[in-house]
Amino acid sequence: MLRKRLMLAALSAFAVLGITSVASPVHAASDGPVTAGRGQDGPVIVAHRGASGYRPEHTLAAYELGARMGADYIEPDLVITKDGVLVARHEPEIGGTTDVSQRPEFADRKTTKQLDGKPVTGWFAEDFTLAELKTLRATERIPELRPNNTIYDGRFEVPTLQEVIDLSKRLSKELGREIGVYPETKHPTYFQQLGLPLEPPLVTTLQRNGLNRKNAKVVVQSFEVANLKQLSKQLRVQLVQLVDSSGAPYDFVAAGDPRTYTDLMKPKGLREIATYADGLGPAKDRVIPKDENGHLLEPTTLVADAHRAGLTVTPFTFRAENSFLPADFRSSENPAEWGDIFAEYEAFLATGIDGVFADHPDIAVEAAKAAGR
Repeated sequence: MLRKRLMLAALSAFAVLGITSVASPVHAASDGPVTAGRGQDGPVIVAHRGASGYRPEHTLAAYELGARMGADYIEPDLVITKDGVLVARHEPEIGGTTDVSQRPEFADRKTTKQLDGKPVTGWFAEDFTLAELKTLRATERIPELRPNNTIYDGRFEVPTLQEVIDLSKRLSKELGREIGVYPETKHPTYFQQLGLPLEPPLVTTLQRNGLNRKNAKVVVQSFEVANLKQLSKQLRVQLVQLVDSSGAPYDFVAAGDPRTYTDLMKPKGLREIATYADGLGPAKDRVIPKDENGHLLEPTTLVADAHRAGLTVTPFTFRAENSFLPADFRSSENPAEWGDIFAEYEAFLATGIDGVFADHPDIAVEAAKAAGR
């Protein structure tokens, strides 16, 4: 049964990989709270870094594929160039997601920086102008787990936020449903300390595109708190507080605030989040923890607690490979082989979550339909 389900999912994906067909969305577009499953026919499906299970992440090809597979939103992580342009990369360090290490003209840009208090060696987006970044090409970030994606290495540029927005507008017209944009501000304190804050160009870009309005299909997210509070005074779009499985928001660390993400998940913390944000984006372990052997335990009360505070809950990240699945649903010892991700979706959707971040959006669409949500 597992093999049959995965084969059907793969066949569905292959039909879309040529970007020639349109997947049916789980639900129609809504003018209601755009991060909520409540008030619409199913959970929100966010194409995490695009359809990153099938294409190198944060490329226009990955975003387009995610939309065509039925996702409600495409999700660019935002960093900034030397000349102040927002671009989509997973981290400021671009050596793991581009071919910059193979470019001798940029060999002298390799350096070590303190990123959120930890030394990171590589090439950094803020040391390149947009024109220089545009000469680079994207590569698969985790080739050992997604070897098929490596056939696209070298084919796609690093996109700007404006290019992602333009793509969402084009696809919305073509697909006959609104494709939202779900940007994340990456390491905002780091960039503020460099004198290259992400927030002003983000606000300006949304304003310029007519997207700074209450019913715009835009959601802005961050693992930090201070910049979301700042943005809540400037933006009318939905905001989401991301919460990692451990640790603390780096702006708390930098300011000497002793609170952790766990503190934010308590009822008092959730009530505070609700004063500046509309939703919560927790690591999956915050919703259903795992034991020391990687097996799922009973769900926590987080979903109910967050809903009680008026927050939606959209956990991250759902991926089909065994490496990312709970031990309950792995198909083999091969970390790159796909396991029973449908069973994982079934367990999490049963908790009442409002959406999912998915690397394989087509599977998320099918899982939501199967769950009747």
